[in-house]
Amino acid sequence: MERLNGINGRNKAKEINLTEIFTVLKRNLWIIVLVTVLAGTAGAILNNASTTPLYASSSRIIIGADEESRKTLQVIVKDSVILDRVIQQLGLNSTTEELAGKITVTSIDSSQVVSITVIDPNPEQAANIADTTAQIFRDEVPNIIGQDYVRLLSKAKVNPVPINQKNNNKLYLGIIGGLVVGIGLAFLLDSFDDRIRPNHDIENLLGLPLLGRVPKVTKRNVKKRSMKFQLESRGENIGLK
Repeated sequence: MERLNGINGRNKAKEINLTEIFTVLKRNLWIIVLVTVLAGTAGAILNNASTTPLYASSSRIIIGADEESRKTLQVIVKDSVILDRVIQQLGLNSTTEELAGKITVTSIDSSQVVSITVIDPNPEQAANIADTTAQIFRDEVPNIIGQDYVRLLSKAKVNPVPINQKNNNKLYLGIIGGLVVGIGLAFLLDSFDDRIRPNHDIENLLGLPLLGRVPKVTKRNVKKRSMKFQLESRGENIGLK
């Protein structure tokens, strides 16, 4: 018998009462709404934060050398020997390190075709830097290596579309995250609330049926009952006369 009672108790504990869940959510609705609004507002602020649009442009060259020599030449593209001349020729107001941070040199599909990609807030400037770097690199390679390995393949094109376009991801994540946190906080606060609210809570705790409820006594209720009693008393007096 005790074993059966234990099994019944465990099964009862696993039951999910949708009505109670809805009641908890309804009772703590203001918490859920408040957290969701705050998180959504934070996401909107982050989403609309001022960001400088960046544009990418690539110039392609062919390096007719073996793989080891090609890797060496790709490193030389971002060396100060090349970039100092680029800065001087274009009149750029930046250091060699800053310009090197804007340039990416990659071999396309492990071939001899190498792409020199430049990222800059100005799309025309990005294309100019890419083309100038490729041209100066081609001119300087014979002086550095002693052989002419490089040929220009294609010039950079001006790309009018920024690579860091704005989206509403932060706003959506803020709303969803706020909703989840708000619901979790609502159930957490409800678990710490040891007050007995529904009638069936009393029946479950005491194991006895609920026969009646004592209404909450307030000044307003007392005043209403007093006025009602006075009116009833006056009616009885008038009937006696």
